[in-house]
Amino acid sequence: MTTTIETTLTQIPHIIGDRRIDPGERRGAVYNPSKGVQTGEVGLASAALVAEAARTAATAQKAWRDVGLVKRTQMMFRLREIITARADDLARIITAEHGKTVPDARGEVARGLENVEFCTGLMHHLKGEYSEQIATGLDVHQVRQPLGVVACITPFNFPAMLPLWMVPTAIAAGNAVILKPSERDPSAAVWLADAFREAGFPDGVLNVVHGDKEAVDAILADPIIKAVSFVGSTPIAKYIYTEAAAHGKRVQALGGAKNHMVVMPDADLDAAADAAVSAGFGSAGERCMAISAVVAVGGVGDALVAKVAERMKDLRIGDGFDPENEIGPLITDAARQRVRGFVDGAEGEGARLVVDGREQRFDSDGFFLGASLVDEVTPGMRVYDEEVFGPVLSVLRVDTYDEAVQMINENPFGNGTAIFTRDGKTARQFEYDIQVGMVGVNVPIPVPVGSFSFGGWKNSLFGDTHMYGSEAFNFYTRRKVVTSRWPEPSESQISLGFPTH
Repeated sequence: MTTTIETTLTQIPHIIGDRRIDPGERRGAVYNPSKGVQTGEVGLASAALVAEAARTAATAQKAWRDVGLVKRTQMMFRLREIITARADDLARIITAEHGKTVPDARGEVARGLENVEFCTGLMHHLKGEYSEQIATGLDVHQVRQPLGVVACITPFNFPAMLPLWMVPTAIAAGNAVILKPSERDPSAAVWLADAFREAGFPDGVLNVVHGDKEAVDAILADPIIKAVSFVGSTPIAKYIYTEAAAHGKRVQALGGAKNHMVVMPDADLDAAADAAVSAGFGSAGERCMAISAVVAVGGVGDALVAKVAERMKDLRIGDGFDPENEIGPLITDAARQRVRGFVDGAEGEGARLVVDGREQRFDSDGFFLGASLVDEVTPGMRVYDEEVFGPVLSVLRVDTYDEAVQMINENPFGNGTAIFTRDGKTARQFEYDIQVGMVGVNVPIPVPVGSFSFGGWKNSLFGDTHMYGSEAFNFYTRRKVVTSRWPEPSESQISLGFPTH
């Protein structure tokens, strides 16, 4: 007798206005990456569905724009309360679909909440400017007005934090949003949409549309959508920027990274080794701010590599729901095989494999890969030239501070970097010299707090505006300047010359 075990897959809906739309014929598989099994199905939106979402958002935005700033602020406070009270629920959703450990997922939610808290000050952030009596009887004022409908396209590695870095600001500024999360771990976006609705935000102000390239291309071309925020790999960021700009949209597109951590001869090597392991292998290296290249200056390389390798022995890799584990799986088996490929090729290119994560074995069929440490890496090797996005830490050796700076500045990426030193003069000079958007001094992952803004330079950012903070309110609004005069009728006269006031 054969027993058939049926597994019910969770159906993850689109949300358009007040409707939850089940997946249609085009569907994507959603996995639990710690077990390597499919747990859900998500719809892949057609261009027609994207257009419907855009029309719904445009209708909702007309009414939302008229909602007073005090009421918007109250809703934002309620949103903060809801997410804070249920942060553990959201974290568990992230762990189930992304794989990162529950504490790591809680940290992601906390960093996203920083921007919600910043947005509760929207009355201050949206203030205009006024100058009276610019000339006799002539006043000038400037106001910020919403763009209309904007789209937010977010990646798999932070399925809650990155939507929270974009969506609250856009909505606080008076826009309606179409959120297109990664189809690999889409449930966090649905959870957030429900939280927005519970907080009092009207239907249609936040819409969630899942999908692949067809949905993205529809977003880029739709004339109703006025701006696009994106985070992902550099090739796709460049594509998003080019295509959206060609359709007349405002764009901020954040791309990939190769983040260096410089360790000076005077650094505390124990602290530097702790930081390298934490920043290199946290969340299985699937962070655009992960340290993937340690630059050892002078004679510290041997001692530093030994300390890092020793710490790697105790790393606990496994199911993110197990509180004993520190690192979860990669998001898909394809991602795991891609990262393995960097380790496979490193020795052949002349690097030295100190710790080989490929040798680690796991009891589960999940998409796990052990952490690797590769020494004697140089520019020109694939493991250095490309964004690995996995648990692989490279060590490069240089003789001087100037060589370290030159190496970083010549790299095409410019997202984040750090220096470990006890010398204030060296640290200050590094801040001045380095051509990177976010810099840490004895801080390995220098992600700015919510009142500043996040973004890199060079091939790590396409567009002029960084994410969240004050720059985000600039991105999601446009300024209008009004010049006014209220003369007496007898003062009116014809003047054909250019006005000089």
